[in-house]
Amino acid sequence: MKTLVKIFCILLPFGLMGQSYTDYLGAGHDVGVTITSSSSNTKSPAENTLSGSGMDSRYFAASRFLQHATMGPSEPMIEELLETDNDFDSWLENEFTKPISYLQPEMEVIWDEIVAYYVGQGADPDELFGPYRLHFDYAYWETIMTNDDFLRHKIAHSLSQILVVSSNSDLGDWGDAMTGYYDILLDHSFGNYRDLLEEVTLSIQMGYYLSHLNNAKENPEANTSPDENYAREIMQLFTIGLYELNTDGTRILDGNGDAIPTYDQNDIQEFAKVFTGLGIGELIDPNNWPYDPFFGLDAWAAVKDAPMIMYEDFHETVEKQLLNGEVLPANQLGMTDINMAIDNLFNHPNVGPFLGKLLIKRLVKSNPSPEYVGRVTGAFNDNGSGVRGDMKAVIKAILLDEEARSGEAMLAQNAGRAKEPMLKISSYARIMPLEVPNGRYWSQGYGFYNNTGQHVLSAPTVFNFYLPDFQPIGDIAAQDMTAPEFKLHNTSKAISSINMYWGLANYWGWDIFNNWEDEGLWSSVHLDWEDFLPLADDPELLVNKLDKLLTFGQLSDQTRDNILPVLNATYWPWNDNWREERIKAAIYYILVSPDFNVMK
Repeated sequence: MKTLVKIFCILLPFGLMGQSYTDYLGAGHDVGVTITSSSSNTKSPAENTLSGSGMDSRYFAASRFLQHATMGPSEPMIEELLETDNDFDSWLENEFTKPISYLQPEMEVIWDEIVAYYVGQGADPDELFGPYRLHFDYAYWETIMTNDDFLRHKIAHSLSQILVVSSNSDLGDWGDAMTGYYDILLDHSFGNYRDLLEEVTLSIQMGYYLSHLNNAKENPEANTSPDENYAREIMQLFTIGLYELNTDGTRILDGNGDAIPTYDQNDIQEFAKVFTGLGIGELIDPNNWPYDPFFGLDAWAAVKDAPMIMYEDFHETVEKQLLNGEVLPANQLGMTDINMAIDNLFNHPNVGPFLGKLLIKRLVKSNPSPEYVGRVTGAFNDNGSGVRGDMKAVIKAILLDEEARSGEAMLAQNAGRAKEPMLKISSYARIMPLEVPNGRYWSQGYGFYNNTGQHVLSAPTVFNFYLPDFQPIGDIAAQDMTAPEFKLHNTSKAISSINMYWGLANYWGWDIFNNWEDEGLWSSVHLDWEDFLPLADDPELLVNKLDKLLTFGQLSDQTRDNILPVLNATYWPWNDNWREERIKAAIYYILVSPDFNVMK
C-alpha cells in the first residue's frame, strides 16, 4: 500500500526556538499531529507512520543476531533479548556463564528408558544393541530442543565441522564415543583453543578415526613407519592450513607471486613421529578382563570416552624437526613431545586467520572481508589481556563485528551464507509451534541425512560435508566468491529436501522429529498449524507473521508477490478446509524460498 502523508507543521518562533531534534519518522513525537492518507485499514493505520507502532526493526535485529549465535531462536528468546534493548554483548557474557547441557548423561537416561521398556516386553537386555548412533541422535535433538546454553551448542556445532569425527565409521556403533566427543567440543567452546587441540588429540574417538590410536614408532625389521594421517590433518584442517597467511586471511606470496606452502611431506613425517605410542586408556568393565590395557588393543575393548594414554615403549624417541626451525630433542617423554608439538602449531601465525575465517563462515557469512578476518585474528592473538586462543574473545569478535551486525553490511553482495540443512531444521523446530504428544524430541537422523546430506557428526570424510572454499559454478564462482553449503545442493538433494519441506508443513506429511522405537516409546513431533488459524483469513497478515518467524524480516518483495496470489486463490465456499491449506502452502513456499535458505 502506498500512503501519501501530509504533515502540516507550524513552528512557533518562541515555542521551538533553540530546540534541536534528532528524531526521524517513526520515532514518535506525534502528539497533536493529524495524519491522513489516500487509503487506510485497521491493519496499518496512517498514524503509525509517525508513532512508530508496528515497526519491527529491533525485533529483526535481535532475531538476526540469535540466528547467528544459536541453533535457532524461539520467540521467548527474542523477546527476552529485546527487553535488554538488544544488548548483544551482555547476552554473550551471560551465555558464557551458563552450565553445560552434556549429551552423555542425556543419552544414558534415554538408553535406560529404552532398555527398561523392552525388558518389560520380555526382551533379553544382553541382546539389545546400543547405545549406538541412533541413540546419540535421540540425545542430540532432545538436548537441542530443551537446553538453555544456546550459544555453546552453536559453537560446538561449528567446531564439529572443523575438528571432524564421523559416525560414517565404526564410531557409529558406539553412542558413548559420539556423545563423549561432542561433549569435548561443548567443554572447550568457551575455553582456549590450545586446550581443545590437546584433548582432541588424545581422544580415543579422534585416535580411532584418524588412526593415531596404536600408532607405533618405526620398526625397520617389519618395514613399518609411523602413520601420517593425524599429523597431516592436524596441520591442514585443525590449525594452519595449506598456505602461509597474512593476518587478514589472504595468502602470503613469494617473489614469483606464488602461494607459500605451510608444510611439506618431510614435515608430515616428522610430526607423525610425535603422535606415536598412544593407546587405549581404560577397559570396559576391567574386572571381567584377564589383563590390563596394553598397546595394540583395539578400540572395541576401551571405554569410548576415556582419553588415550602414552605407552613409552612404542613412542618414537629420535630428534624431531618441527615448523619454524623448532627441534624436539631425542629421548623425551612421549607426552612432552606431543605437548611441544601442539604448542608449535598453536603458536604458528596462521592459526588466528585460518580458524577465525572458518568460524566466520560457520556463524555469519561465507565471504568475510579481509578486514573482518583481520579483526578476528587480532582477538585470537590477544584477548586484551595477553592471552592467545581465547575462544570467548574470538566469538565476541565474530558476532559483534560491524560486518556481522550492521544493516548496511547485510545488504552487501557478499553478505550472508546458504543456511546448512541442520540449521534449517533446528531453526524451524525451535521457533514454530509444535505438537509433542509424548513429550519427547527423540529423532533418528537417518531420514534427514538421506534427504539433505547432513546430520550432526555424520560427515562423509574428515573434510566435512563441504570444503570451506567450495564455489558452485555460475555467478558465485564468476565473482570468485565461495558458498560451501551449496555442495549439498545437488540434483538429488534439491528434490528430496524440497519434498521434505512440503512434508514438514503438513501434519500428515513427514514428522519434524520421530524415532524408531515400538509403540510404547514411539514419538513424533509435528507442526501445530492451528496456531495460525486466526491469521488465515488475511494472507498478508499470515505472511507477515511467517516472515517474523522464519525469515526474520528478510522476506523479499519478489517472494511476497509470488506467494500472495497463490494464497488468495486458495479458497472454496463449501467448507473451511481452505484455511488449513492456505497456512500449509504459506509455510511451504517460505521454506523453499531463497529468503529462508540464505542467512544474512
